Amino acid sequence: MALTMVTLTIVVFYMVNLGPNLKKLALEQTNSRASVADVEKWLQTNGYREPFFKRYAEWIGIWPKDPTLDPKTGKSTLQFGFCHEPETRQLSGVLQGDFGCSTSFRTAVSAKIIPALAATSKLMFWVMVAVVPISLLIGILAGMREGTRTDRTLSVLSIATTATPEYVSGVIFTVIFASWLGWLNGSAASATGQGLTFYNFTLPVMTMAIYDIGYIARMTRASMVEVMTQQYIRTARLKGLSFSRVVVKHALRNALITPFTVIMLQFPWLLTGVVIVETMFRYQGFGFLLNVAAANNDIDLLLGCSLVSVVVVLFTQLISDIGYAYLNPRIRVQ
Repeated sequence: MALTMVTLTIVVFYMVNLGPNLKKLALEQTNSRASVADVEKWLQTNGYREPFFKRYAEWIGIWPKDPTLDPKTGKSTLQFGFCHEPETRQLSGVLQGDFGCSTSFRTAVSAKIIPALAATSKLMFWVMVAVVPISLLIGILAGMREGTRTDRTLSVLSIATTATPEYVSGVIFTVIFASWLGWLNGSAASATGQGLTFYNFTLPVMTMAIYDIGYIARMTRASMVEVMTQQYIRTARLKGLSFSRVVVKHALRNALITPFTVIMLQFPWLLTGVVIVETMFRYQGFGFLLNVAAANNDIDLLLGCSLVSVVVVLFTQLISDIGYAYLNPRIRVQ
């Protein structure tokens, strides 16, 4: 995990700090009509022309960061006047809790990421509350009756929802509830993220859940079908146990091992899905923040959001592996 995290952060740091991005940042911070020489001087003064790995080590917080010097007076000054930055040479990076300065919001990156993560966590929680029971129920019902009309109907619905992108289902839900049912009552126009409304919270939850329900239901069905054909299931039926008891006592626990892993791996997908959904519905969470950072060439904010994404992906996969080993004794023996 540590090696993967370091590798990914190096790649992201390199991509975000490409030459065109740095020049655009310099123009934004100086003057849109600044000459090439002025742009280059600003980049050198603020340390953007330092060696790549030195800048990466400073950002991580394992190498002391040099203060920005005023070219006229030679004294230390703030790189961005709207942030509290160190004016002496010291360790000041991610490991010290300093994610840099957001140039689009004119504040510290951590001051924007933490509230955005809290808002998105609330959204994800309710998405999972809706997704987990519904998808497991659909998958178990379809897998119990493989090949029946119930199985075919539920499978078609699951495939249809999984094949529908979020930006399509989001538009469909908006049309249904706004144009046909008239439930929004102007909340779509006033939804700015300052308060939770049906438009900027309930519809995003429904939009993200509808895709995930179909995917997890299909995985649960496949796992249930495989378990129902095992020898110990046939033995239990031959002993005279009822079908419902065989399913609940013998099949269900083993069938839920694979869906558990799939459910845990949905969290990285949710992070990418929220970028589209939160932007569509103006829900000011992590995805909305990432989109604003990219649109405004906010380098430090982009790096902070990318780092959070890497951490979430790696730790959810770790929990998935641990949970899979806990649920499946054969994995522990091996």
